[in-house]
This record gives sequence, structure tokens and C-alpha cells, in this order.
Amino acid sequence: MALSAKTAGLLLAGTGAAHFVAPKAFLGITVKAFPKDTQQWVYRNGATELALGLALSTAKTRKLGLLGALGYVGWLGANVVKNR
Repeated sequence: MALSAKTAGLLLAGTGAAHFVAPKAFLGITVKAFPKDTQQWVYRNGATELALGLALSTAKTRKLGLLGALGYVGWLGANVVKNR
């Protein structure tokens, strides 16, 4: 069963908000991309995911949100590779 773009966006936004509610849950994965200032990066990533998720959830901003999300995923992946 495929998720609608709105649902996927809201799930991403919820994940972004969770970075602020339970930041320790994201430390293990964030440290792989950002070994320095990891706690601050948890919050920065949360804000980014919240913004991108909200953009994806609205038809008017969905294309921009998709471009942002693709760039964000690529940037995170590059940081993980760089910090191995």
C-alpha cells in the first residue's frame, strides 16, 4: 500500500518534531554523519525534516519540498561517507 504524498510529508514532519521531544533517540544515527556537535545537529536535522515534511504535505509546495528532500538526503549521505 503506497502512502500519499500528504501522509508521507506528515510522517516526515512528525519525525522532525520528534527530534525535539526525544533527541537522545536520534543521537546514534546522527553521530554517523556529524561526529562533532552531534546534539546540535540533532536539532538542526529535526528542524529541516519538520520544514521539508510540511512542504511535502501541501500540494502548493510539494515540488519544492521534494527537491529539498532529495538534496537533504544526498547531503546526509555524503556526510556519512565523509565521516567513516
